[in-house]
Formats: sequence, structure tokens, C-alpha cells
Amino acid sequence: MMLKPQCLASILVKVCIPAKPQKSSTGFLLGNIKAVASTSTSTAKAPEKSIGVKAIVIVKPTVRGFLSNLGLERGLDDIQDLLGKTLLLELVSAELDPKTGLEKDTIQAFAHKAGRRDEGVIYETDFEVPIGFGEVGAVLVENEHHREMFLQDIILDGFPDGPVNVTCRSWVHSKFDNPEKRVFFTTKSYLPPQTPSGLRRLREEDLKNLRGNGQGERKSFERIYDYDVYNDIGDPDHNLKLQRPVLGGEEHPYPRRCRTGRPRCVTDSLSETRCSRFYFPRDECFSEIKALTFSAKTVYSVLRVLVPSLGTVMRDEDLGFPYFTAIDALFTEGVRLPSEEGQKGFLRAIMPRLVKTIGETGGDVLRFETPETMSRDKFFWFRDEEFARQTLAGLNPYSIQLVKEWPLKSKLDPEIYGPQESAITREMIEEEIGGVVTLDKAIKEKKLFILDYHDLLLPFVSKVRQLEGTTLYGSRTLFFLTKDGTLRPLAIELTRPPMDGKPQWKQVFRPSWHSTHVWLWRLAKTHVLAHDSGFHQLVSHWLRTHCVTEPYVIATNRQLSVMHPIYRLLHPHFRYTMEINALAREALINADGTIESSFTPGKYSMELCSVAYDLLWRFDHQALPADLISRGMAVEDPTAPHGLKLTIEDYPFANDGLILWDAIKQWADQELQAWWTEIRTVGHADKKDEPWWPALKTPQDLIDILTTITWVTSGHHAAANFGQYAYGGYFPNRPTIARTNMPTEDPTEEEWEKFMKKPEHALLQCFPSQLQATRVMAVLDILSNHSPDEEYLGEEMEPSWAKDPVIKAAFELFQGRLKELEG
Repeated sequence: MMLKPQCLASILVKVCIPAKPQKSSTGFLLGNIKAVASTSTSTAKAPEKSIGVKAIVIVKPTVRGFLSNLGLERGLDDIQDLLGKTLLLELVSAELDPKTGLEKDTIQAFAHKAGRRDEGVIYETDFEVPIGFGEVGAVLVENEHHREMFLQDIILDGFPDGPVNVTCRSWVHSKFDNPEKRVFFTTKSYLPPQTPSGLRRLREEDLKNLRGNGQGERKSFERIYDYDVYNDIGDPDHNLKLQRPVLGGEEHPYPRRCRTGRPRCVTDSLSETRCSRFYFPRDECFSEIKALTFSAKTVYSVLRVLVPSLGTVMRDEDLGFPYFTAIDALFTEGVRLPSEEGQKGFLRAIMPRLVKTIGETGGDVLRFETPETMSRDKFFWFRDEEFARQTLAGLNPYSIQLVKEWPLKSKLDPEIYGPQESAITREMIEEEIGGVVTLDKAIKEKKLFILDYHDLLLPFVSKVRQLEGTTLYGSRTLFFLTKDGTLRPLAIELTRPPMDGKPQWKQVFRPSWHSTHVWLWRLAKTHVLAHDSGFHQLVSHWLRTHCVTEPYVIATNRQLSVMHPIYRLLHPHFRYTMEINALAREALINADGTIESSFTPGKYSMELCSVAYDLLWRFDHQALPADLISRGMAVEDPTAPHGLKLTIEDYPFANDGLILWDAIKQWADQELQAWWTEIRTVGHADKKDEPWWPALKTPQDLIDILTTITWVTSGHHAAANFGQYAYGGYFPNRPTIARTNMPTEDPTEEEWEKFMKKPEHALLQCFPSQLQATRVMAVLDILSNHSPDEEYLGEEMEPSWAKDPVIKAAFELFQGRLKELEG
């Protein structure tokens, strides 16, 4: 029988609204796990007849777990293994007792250590399961060890219909930490009303346990998902200068993070104390392979060992690069690191790609790999064509938008920020266009585009300029779409609001071959690139993919049972998000962390991120088609591919992204309603009353919501994350900070003369300092690195889908479309 191509999201939505209750099955065996011997059926009389079933438990050993549990507890655990009482297993019937209407008694047995295979350590036990017990719906597990275990799978072999597989992939706490048993359901998916009667209580209790009670400080072994505001970015108890406002609430709207329950600060009762390792639910942690390539250990090694080491070499934190060849030397010669007792070889072991051993002395040197963009063309970053190209195909293709009206005008209060109308005039634009078309015609024909950071940044200019070693403007950058379909920059406007008794200052800079004006243009581009780098890191990357996703993860685990088909669809897309976010709060977005110390907004970076969330973020615009339409980069057209006609045909991010969007969409009760309500009203509480939230009333609503969440965590995040070193590794291409004002802003005669004599020196001084540049380069190298165990979209089929021919066919079609996209 031919199967029509259908989308998984729509198939699962149909599963969520079934016509009739479906008969459950006993499960299936994963292809990569082989069942061992099973016992034969008992020959006793019918009332006492039972089936011999062998249970095989696969436990994944971890080096970290082994090393952290040496000593007395390890000895006690070894005794438990010898006694054959490592894990207590209980089989749970899927059905109630028809006579009493109560749950059937579980069947218990201790599993003993039986050896080791490639899959992990094997524990086994045998059960005698009465014929009347019915289908096994779940297994309860109690860990008798003093240390946690990572359960991979449980296979129950011996049933007439074949083995029953229980996919665990979860850490099981010691009973000495928590006496509650863990429940693992079979791979069969059920909506709440379809849940077999014998499993309903366990389904509800499992969700209740995951929600916790909102009390006390969370412990590392717990799996509790709850909400809190971002009140742990600052560290006022350590230094009052590190106090930061709470993000989340009426004053600073922001998504919610996972609650940790740590004590409040002594010096600021609204803030939470910091600690060496932030809590996140135990099953959200990195795999061991991921932990060795991207972890607190690696990030801390960069920030707490490497950066101080660099500080002993680069004694002046504000020292810039004296000439451009000094920048090139970071990739050719590197920076020699001081040899410190007890640290020899440590950084090299943690960051082998960056830290090398040189010469007979065996000293360490920090030498960066040459980014691919620089290796092809050393001066690529100088060219205006490349500057324009990267707005469409670079690290931040999310900001460029169509100019729809003229003149350009601010929406900010003129009483505070000065005149609203832009200094970019009609005559300037038509002069730059060169008489090809008039301004009005260019706008009508959709040929004028803008990077507009004016209104977002201008309110922060005065505050940022009070910080040492940085400056800020509001900026607008205009581009023209040429006949060959490429963008050409036309003008950059930089604006300073009224401050320090001075009126508003604004100036327009244009491309030029004049010896002075060309350097002013390059300086203006440096400021715009610093603005774009900050917006990319704070908004396009952190806010729109990491920060807003954490409430989705929390709500999914609190409101959707692991048995729910939508949980199983979403779960792979949330992998590692919560630990990465916790690490970001620890070392990247925290007070005086990498972002604050190396990006233009400085200590106001996260406050700026909050403003962007308040003014710019809408869930309905996170869908790629809606995002493109809202920026004027596409219009709906049912005759065009994907139903959209792009304003710029050569827009690689949009072209590839729409193919992926369609693939995801074509791949894509009370728990669902509670899940969506909690995302809107708790996870994004500060925007809960916005009218643009989609209602969850129809199957199409659900498909659109799931597709948007999947796109944000896959395609959007990949575009914002994995190219960071390729585009930002050579920092003149993506400077994260502009440290000096434009030489035309209130210059003294001495300053102007200095610029005229050595304009290249002015550009080097505007760039990040040596310490800022090397710090960011090292962090970007880590952040954009692919983990050896990276899970790619469409790579692995969820176990519960394999036995359903329709869902399996849809997944295989999805895989095929992704391979087409990869070429």
C-alpha cells in the first residue's frame, strides 16, 4: 500500500485528537540492543500460569561518576553488587484489577550485575509474570547504590508478542538521597484520556514530582522544573559595583529561568546569591563527551585561567593593537603564556586546538586558528561589498529590513533625545545611487534597506559613555539593491542625544575615495559592526534562541508527560539548553563577565537585552515566514516556492531557512492546554496579555506552534551560533566594542591633527583592546565548536515512532528533505 507523504507534526496532532481509543501494544526492541535468553512459558494450570521474563538493565558508566565516588560509599556499593541487590525493579500493569477496580500489585525483583557490553554495564533479573497481570505499562526503579546511575534502557524479554523496551536515558538518584522510586513508561505514547487505567495515577504523580513545591534550595540530583526571574546575574555581596537589576517584572520585562532557590543576597534582598555551580534539572546536563568539549570546566579555564594568564602578558587592559600585523600575529605566532607552577599543560589539555607547546622550552602559546573567511582573503573585512553581503549571509541575517517610508524618523521623545528626523537626506541617497532611480522609485521598487539600531541604542548612549573604555551612538545604515541583486552600502548615520549640556549631535558618513573621508567611513562602519555584534549576541542569539526557549523546556517537563507524543517530538530539540543557559549566567552574561567586559553596552548589556525583549520580541514573529514578512524581506505569494516571494533573491539565510522551515512543518487534551497556558502566562509572564499569542484551538494552531519552537531551537540557533568564530574570529570583521568617539564629534585641534596624520591608528584604537579581543576570540572558539555527540535534525528516530508505519514514513521523508538541503 502506498503511503502518502504526511507531516509528523500534523500526524501527531491527529494522534492527539483520535477518533477512537486505540488498542495498545507491548512495545518493541530497539535495533541497537539485543535481548538475551528468555525462559519458556510455565506449564502450570491456567489460574496459576505465568511467564518467565528476563529483565536486562543497561547502565551507562561515566568517568566523572566513577572518579567522584571513590572511597567508603564506593565500597558499600560494591558490596551491594556482590549481594545482587543493586537495583530494585517493579513491573507495573497497564490495567486495573477488574475485580477490585484498584491497581494490581507490582512484581518486584532485585537486579544483579551481570557483566559489561559495548552498550554499558548490564544488570539482570528474572520475573515470573502471571498471565492475568496484563500488559506491562511501566517499570519502577529504586537505586540501592549510594551514587546515582545513568539508566540507558530496560528490556523485558520473554513475552509471547516479543520483547518490551523501556527507554530510560535518565539519571536515577540514590535512595539515600531521595526515597521516591523512579517510574519509566514503555515506549508507547498516550494522550491523557487514552492512558491505560493502571498508569493514570503514575502519570499524574510523575508530573507532580517534576513540578516540585516551589520551596527550598534545589539539590544537584533533583529533577525539578520551576520558574524564577533573572535575579542572579549580579554579585553585590562580593562587590556593590557588581549589583545588577532583576530582569523579569514590570520594570524590566524578561523571560523566566529555572528556579534554584538559593538564599538572597545580604546587600540586595531582591538578588540571589551566586555559587560555583548553578542548579539545573539533572537530566538536562551535558553528556560526558559534550562536557569534555564544552563545559564549565572549559569556559572557566578560558575566563579564570587563560584570561589572568594573558593579563600578566598584556599588563595594560586598555592597550590596543599598535598595527594590523600585530593582529595577524595572533594566528601566526600566537601569545606566549607564562609558565606557572601547577598549571603546566593544563590549558593545553583543556583547549588543545588553541594552546600549543613550542620550542625546546616546552612553553605554552595561545595561537588561534585562521578563520575560513580570513584564509580566503586577508582584507575581506575592508570591502564594502563584504560588509553588505554579511547583512544577508553573515552571522546576523536577522536585522536587515526594507525601508517602507521616507523620511526616516525616530519614535523617541524629542524633548529627551532631540529632533526625530534623520540627517540622511533625499539628496544624499540619490547622489549615492548615481541617478539610477529616484529615492521614491527606489522605495516603491523595494530597493532600499536599513540596519536600524537608532531607537534601541540611543536611550543607552549617555549611560554607556559614563563607563571607561567604551562609547555608543544610535545608528542607521542604508543599503541599495543593485541590478545584479547585491547590496551596496549608501550611508551611515551616527547620533548622540543631548547630554552634558551639549545639544544632539548627528552626522552622516558615506563611502568615499577621499583620503580623509574613507577613514571616517571605515570608523563609522566599525561603530555599526560593534552595534550589530552586540545585537547579534544579546538578541538574535542569546535572547531569541536560548533565553526564550528555557520556559518552553520548563513547561514541557512540568505539563506534558513523557508519554505524550508532543513531549517526544519536542524533547530532542531542547537538549543541553538549560545547562548552557546556566553556564551563561555563571560566566558569560553575568556582571563583569565576557559580555559586559568585551561588548559596547558594558554593564548595561542585559538591561538592553530586556528592552529588546519588551519592544521587539513576539512569539508569532519567531516563525521564519512571519519574521521575513515583518521585516519587509518577503511577501506572501501562493505561486512562489514556500508560499513566499523574497524581496532579495540572493538571501542565503532566507533561501536555506525556508527549505528547512517547510521540512520541519511537514514533519510536524488537557496537558497540551496546560503546557501552552504555562508558557504564555508564567514562562513569558511579562508578555502574557499581548494579543499576538496564537490560540491553541485547532490542529493547525498546534502545528504552527510546534514548528516555530522547533525552528527557533534548530535552524535559527544554528545560524546564530556555529558561525561565530568563522565571522568573529578575525575581530576587525566583527568588533564587539567601539572604544572611541568619531574624530568629527566635538574634536579639538590636536585630536583632529592626530587623526589626519595617522587615521589607521584611530581605527586601531577604536577596535577592542588586545585583552578584550583575545578573550572574545577564545570564547567564540568554544561556543561555535560542534560536540562529537552533536545531535543533528532528523538524524535519530524517536523509539516510539519506529513501529507506526505512517509516522515512520513521515520521518524518513523528513530525513530525505534535509539531505536535499545539505546537497
